[in-house]
Amino acid sequence: YPLFLRAGSNIKAEISALPDQYNYSPDMVFDGIEQALKAGVNKFLLFGLPAEKDPLGSDAYSPDGIIQQGLLAIKDRYGDSVYLITDICLCEYTSHGHCGILDGHYVHNDQTLEYLAKIAVSHAQAGADMVAPSDMMDGRVAAIRQALDEHGFINMPIMSYAVKYASAFYGPFRVAAASAPSFGDRKTYQMDCHNVKEALKEAKLDEQEGADIVMVKPALAYLDVIKAVAAHTNLPVAAYSVSGEYAMIKAAAKAGLIDEYGVMCESAVAVFRAGADILISYYAKELAQAM
Repeated sequence: YPLFLRAGSNIKAEISALPDQYNYSPDMVFDGIEQALKAGVNKFLLFGLPAEKDPLGSDAYSPDGIIQQGLLAIKDRYGDSVYLITDICLCEYTSHGHCGILDGHYVHNDQTLEYLAKIAVSHAQAGADMVAPSDMMDGRVAAIRQALDEHGFINMPIMSYAVKYASAFYGPFRVAAASAPSFGDRKTYQMDCHNVKEALKEAKLDEQEGADIVMVKPALAYLDVIKAVAAHTNLPVAAYSVSGEYAMIKAAAKAGLIDEYGVMCESAVAVFRAGADILISYYAKELAQAM
């Protein structure tokens, strides 16, 4: 279940683009976790909204960063009864909104790797159970694996956003995380929706670099990609049912056009039927209770 942590205190703010989803300050995130635990969900994917952004996304790897604060608070209360996965990317923390360090108007792939590795180590030190790089830089799984090992986190697993398309389905998330790029787009490092062969290439490279789980994102519009990736790897395959998928179901249900529960269930079954072993979903709590 994705959770959004926002810098500050006493904050539980509904996300306008994602009905029934909230931004939480570290002191209020327990409310979201308690609801999930009662529904039978104990695994969370954490995203951060810092108080300030800068060109290098320094809050992402600061010991006092928003995710680090959240990890420490959550682990202090729940210990190993919850499993915390952290998003490793710079887009939520950079003033320009891109997923890496800029060289002019382009993202510098190799320079970005150093920062991604710093983020992963920082999250591991704060108590993360797994890290999930979503940046789509070439070589980032190897860089993160090496950095984690060098700092003693040899058993820290990596769930790689191995197959992440430059998708129109991400709009509501960018509202939730305030992470829209200030110029251009992310098509130079995220994938073209026409290309399936690249998905197999990217998943294979991440597996070779040390990924423990490979992810396909988005989910519902890419069932064929999930199927192809699952057939070509022995690793567990995760699928992220992204914000646009959730928001469309919510909007159509509110308009009386569909049965929300039925569409939610059918969509999730389709993702698993395509070959996913793990589903990341804003409907995780409801799906955990579905019969």
